[in-house]
Amino acid sequence: MSPIERVAVLGAGTMGAAIAAHAANAGLRVLLLDVVPGELLPEEEEKGLSLEHPEVRNRIVRRGFERIKKLKPPAFMSAAAERLVELGNLEDDLGRLHDADWIVEAVIEDLEVKRRLLARVETVRQPGSIVTTNTSGLPIARLVAGRGDDFRRAFFGTHFFNPPRYMKLLELIAGDDSDPRAVAALRDLAERRLGKGVVRAKDSPNFIANRILSVHGAFIAAYALERGYAVEEVDAVTGPLIGRPKTATFRLQDLVGIDVTHHVARNLYRLIPDDPHREVLAEPRLTEVVGTLLERGSLGNKTGRGFYRRRRDDDGRTVYDVIDLESFDYRPARPVRFPSLAAVAGIRDLGRRLKTLFAEEHRDDRGAQLAWAAVAHLLAYAASCAPQVAYDLPSVDRAVRWGFGYQAGPFELWDLLGVEATRARLEEDGYAVADWVEEMLAAGCDAFYRRRDGQLAGCYDLERRSYVEIERDPRRIRAAELRARGRELDRNPGASLCDLGDGVLLLDSRRRALDGDVIAMLERARARLEDDAHVGLVIARGEGKDFCLGANLRSMLGALEQGHTEAIGAAGAWLQNALIALRDAPKPVVAAVHGMALGGGCEIALGVDRAVLAAESYLGLVEAGVGLLPAGGGLKELVRRLLVPAMQTAENDPLPAARRILELAATARVSSSAAEAREMGFLGPQDRIVMNRDHLLHEARREVLQMVADGYAPPPPAPLYAGGRDLYAALKIAVWSLEQAGYASAHDALIGDRIAYVVAGGDLSAPRWVDESWFLTLERRAFLELIQTDKTQARIQHMLATGKALRN
Repeated sequence: MSPIERVAVLGAGTMGAAIAAHAANAGLRVLLLDVVPGELLPEEEEKGLSLEHPEVRNRIVRRGFERIKKLKPPAFMSAAAERLVELGNLEDDLGRLHDADWIVEAVIEDLEVKRRLLARVETVRQPGSIVTTNTSGLPIARLVAGRGDDFRRAFFGTHFFNPPRYMKLLELIAGDDSDPRAVAALRDLAERRLGKGVVRAKDSPNFIANRILSVHGAFIAAYALERGYAVEEVDAVTGPLIGRPKTATFRLQDLVGIDVTHHVARNLYRLIPDDPHREVLAEPRLTEVVGTLLERGSLGNKTGRGFYRRRRDDDGRTVYDVIDLESFDYRPARPVRFPSLAAVAGIRDLGRRLKTLFAEEHRDDRGAQLAWAAVAHLLAYAASCAPQVAYDLPSVDRAVRWGFGYQAGPFELWDLLGVEATRARLEEDGYAVADWVEEMLAAGCDAFYRRRDGQLAGCYDLERRSYVEIERDPRRIRAAELRARGRELDRNPGASLCDLGDGVLLLDSRRRALDGDVIAMLERARARLEDDAHVGLVIARGEGKDFCLGANLRSMLGALEQGHTEAIGAAGAWLQNALIALRDAPKPVVAAVHGMALGGGCEIALGVDRAVLAAESYLGLVEAGVGLLPAGGGLKELVRRLLVPAMQTAENDPLPAARRILELAATARVSSSAAEAREMGFLGPQDRIVMNRDHLLHEARREVLQMVADGYAPPPPAPLYAGGRDLYAALKIAVWSLEQAGYASAHDALIGDRIAYVVAGGDLSAPRWVDESWFLTLERRAFLELIQTDKTQARIQHMLATGKALRN
């Protein structure tokens, strides 16, 4: 298949525009088209425009594009990605589809509308191009009926989950005539460049994730209504407690839209006449509740009220009331106090927590009963419909995890609970267990998955009725699997050092905070780079949600309260020296960054040779937010990256670059993506962005090996520009102006002044070039000055108390 570089998206609605944005995030050139308006708007008539004017003809697509540009959280990763999208309409620009390698139809979810458009697409597309429909459940076979052979081979379904940038799941649905090479080509693009987790689904109603979760969500709601549970009780039980997102059940309905879930349920009921579980979609009491909400216009988040109502309290804070499911009046949410929930509150392991929750002693507890019903139905229903919707069990589990944020898919969860024991209780409580599960157990297969060397090795196959090997992505490397396979070389309570393969070391932090254990392991890793057995180092946090959230403020504040100011200064110097040692190492050091890299985490990414970042990485020097400034080399690195290049040319003005650094540090601004971090100046041209988080360690290792192949040598020491007194004075004026305009408090102005002082290189009487130790000393002194102020200490205490700062 030809490489996919040019994409055309048909339909600039919510999904179409968002798909176009994410394709542009991947660096693909995108043509976004929508229909031509049939009538003029009053403002267009006032301007004397006609229906033939280009501004009018592209109005619908332009508005869709402008809407997606303003979306929060943002659909685009950078301003550069926005510029990759061209706009047009389905009349004047349809012929431009001939240039597209991949055409994505994403118009309204109506079978006949889609079929008519696809017939037009067939007349202009180039042979060999891929055509897909973005649908959440329309039959692929019916959509492509009547099209020619070449079109049928090029056509299949792509079900993106909303929002496409952030939701990992992409379901691919091949038709009977789809060319496997076309499906494989798009799968590779989706995984490698769009960062997706791809699941192949059968051409069945609502495919995998929406089929299972639509029926399952209706079951929980109906079960709760029948037994008199309150809205807040249901969401307290069916969220993180049982390994699901905080949106749980009713918050999820509000998020998706009660009208949308009602429409999906009604359509699905009609499409699955042979599914014995479908009756819950039309359960009378649930239908009555949903109908009442629809009549009142209570559609969820988009109307400000649904199962929850958003309002402001007397102090101006946003609060959420819940609906009383009998009276339909809103009231404040009440505390949920089921004894069983309190009994398992401290158990972090999901399997152990649920086994404890479902123990005999909690059988009469209403919280445990609801939790068991939710889990039991998911397991039973997933097993019931798996053969109809999926080609294998991992596809079901991945679809549920990636599409809805569950901690474990249904068959993974069943394994955690014990298959035989859970089967027995399901049958005892009246849940039908699929025949194939009974056959599996009777054949001596006691689990859905097999493990080897700490990783999944096989799964039960529905057709072969035996275990088969699981297809593994060689680009997916997990630190936990390295440890399980005996490749851990060193460890302490906060970090471990592993063999990543090919002579590359992996420092895997197990802490969100940058503390003494992590810094000590940085030093031990640096020492190993002196031997011949290792060629380089990758620094990562393999298992955590974020790379590093900065220093441990609680321990820092504790040291200060005990009068150990010198210990805080020594800790700052320790980090600075560890990063300098890594920069001077004889072998390359690469930071593999994902999620948040704040404060000290950002300084690690700035301080090593290179960074390889997951696209969803959020970098920022945020110390000003807690009343401090960066003291691990962050300001020094921004001077090196932004100010020094500007001053390589004689007579250049240092102020614009210096003000940019001041703004980044004083406002504690955090990038909304790795691409924006590059635009902000945190990344250099040599730093790489990886769209798929699962491939991060693989790509970081590749980067180390490429640097070695290119003849890596540590960078020679280079002087930094210190503007001195005049630059400091100019920066002080900028800080003073913000304070006078009311944009900064007196303490914020003090923080800004100290940042300005460091960025200027102090109050030198004249500009000069200095070594990096000069700036590092200024950072430490200013940091110690600020942390000893009452206002900074009060700010740290407040943030710790309210949970807005890291608690380790």
